[in-house]
Amino acid sequence: MTTSAPATRPPRRHAATLARREAITAYIFIAPYLITAGIFTFGVLAYVFYTSFTNLSASFAAASAKFVGLDNYIRAFRDQEFRISLANVFWYFVVVTTLQTIGAILLAVLLNARLRGMRVYRTMLYAPSVASAVVMSLIFLWLYLRTGFINYILGTNISWLSSPQPLFAPIYAALGVKMTDLPYFFRGPSITWMAIMMMNVFSTIPTYMVMFLAALQDIPRHLYEAAALDGATGARSFWYITLPLLRPAIALVVILGTIGTFLVFAQISIMTQGGPLRTTLAPLYLIYQKTLGTGTQAEAGFGAAMAFILAAIIITINIIQRRYIERSTEQY
Repeated sequence: MTTSAPATRPPRRHAATLARREAITAYIFIAPYLITAGIFTFGVLAYVFYTSFTNLSASFAAASAKFVGLDNYIRAFRDQEFRISLANVFWYFVVVTTLQTIGAILLAVLLNARLRGMRVYRTMLYAPSVASAVVMSLIFLWLYLRTGFINYILGTNISWLSSPQPLFAPIYAALGVKMTDLPYFFRGPSITWMAIMMMNVFSTIPTYMVMFLAALQDIPRHLYEAAALDGATGARSFWYITLPLLRPAIALVVILGTIGTFLVFAQISIMTQGGPLRTTLAPLYLIYQKTLGTGTQAEAGFGAAMAFILAAIIITINIIQRRYIERSTEQY
């Protein structure tokens, strides 16, 4: 007795054909993006990676470039300016990421309260984040003048953007320690670098405040009501309910803030150009100088090597942050 083929086979074959056609149609629609990304993102990235192993210089003629192996990477780790820039940006990362995260959380909690006219307050506090980094740098360039508004309010005469004095100098002087005997990193950020940090904190807090505000509004109100019945109100409910449930948002803000601080460029280019005495020199600005030859001989291969070292540092720190923060978030 012969058995006939299952009746469901033709419909399945038709469904597979239909799915294949839909997939082809989808790829046709996204083909422009894939081609553009392949050429101008992955293609350029591959070329720059190759460039980091060559001595490509000011002419940018690939034919004249010679393969030098790991010489550019070895030179980068030995280069004093690059090490100074990494020390500067590490202090920038620690101070700015910490302050902008804490400030954004506190502002979000404040704006999450049910008060009259809260929409107006939210708009006013969010306004600084609308301006670009260039605009904010020009505004603070004027505010930080000796005759500027900040010195007028504080009653001081500080040269905010031309003071290379390290922040820890008074502490070391009180302890009788000579600054010249210490490694550059342990001298701490300069006054000028701290001034740029505060400007960046002021301009980035509103953006992250919106993220925390959205996360706060997703926290169920009944958790606070249940905690209030147990006597947990105010600071205790904030510490034991709000902060734990904000951990995913905190992880996102910390990672985005870390990337942003390590890639600081516009503020330095407009306000200090790496001075005074290289105390505001950052890796991205140094890479820009070395690659395009601003004030020095252009060395595209050396600049590419520093760029990939910087990328590796950012990725490593982000992996550590994600593992630490997400491990603390699992219980929530």
